[in-house]
Amino acid sequence: MLSAPGLALFAVLLLVPLVMTFLLSLNSFSFYGGIENVWQLGNYADIIADSYFHEVFLRTFRIAAVVTLLCALFGAPEAYILRRMTSPWRGLCLLIVLGPLLISVVSRTLGWALLFGSTGLVNQGLMALGLIATPIEFMYTETGVIIALTHVLVPFMVLSVWASLQRLDPQVENAALSLGAGPLTVMRRVVLPQIVPGILSGSIIVFALAASAFATPAIIGGRRLKVAATLAYDEFLNTLNWPLGATVAVLLLIANAVIIVGCNRLVERRYKQVFE
Repeated sequence: MLSAPGLALFAVLLLVPLVMTFLLSLNSFSFYGGIENVWQLGNYADIIADSYFHEVFLRTFRIAAVVTLLCALFGAPEAYILRRMTSPWRGLCLLIVLGPLLISVVSRTLGWALLFGSTGLVNQGLMALGLIATPIEFMYTETGVIIALTHVLVPFMVLSVWASLQRLDPQVENAALSLGAGPLTVMRRVVLPQIVPGILSGSIIVFALAASAFATPAIIGGRRLKVAATLAYDEFLNTLNWPLGATVAVLLLIANAVIIVGCNRLVERRYKQVFE
């Protein structure tokens, strides 16, 4: 009960802005009269009927899904390798993996923007190796956004899988090996099922952060490559259509929640015994 005041304050700070955003999305807007306090669902109807918004939301969740997959592919093996390391190498590698979290997302993304330029290190290196003849376009493309977001978010996957691996008894792996199971079989039948909760929790975090990311898509994607977060920003600050921007934010939140809960249920059903 001692935590009740803190929980109440947290609930107020979380729910009040969400409710206010939802109520704002129900207002109408005109370029001559501004925000009109009229309750209607026209903003939602406009987004549902307009193919432009469909494209933006599809791009948003496509990028988030690819980033989540890449973070799982890179983050889970990283966490497993880190677990098997001994001191002091484990601490050093943990610092290398998690150190970027201490640096601003904007700073890291600007670093990628410098690397991705036509005269940046990536293109110059590939051209020096003879792999490409002309610079590859990374800036203002989905590929560039995906690479930068993967670098920004993979530490969250490593942390989640690392937490699951701490509960895994190394003797279980040794027992499987002593009974004749090969390394791949041990990984697939012993280790992987035990770290599914960590991969799932990491995927939820990464997907939510990738789908709602603003700084990285804004810097790497620019104005040509819109995602839901940058679209809402433009509606709020450029066209000043706050109700439409609020509608985009509400739909992004709802879609995020539906996708995350749905995937969570599917994985829990598939690996039910792991979660019990």
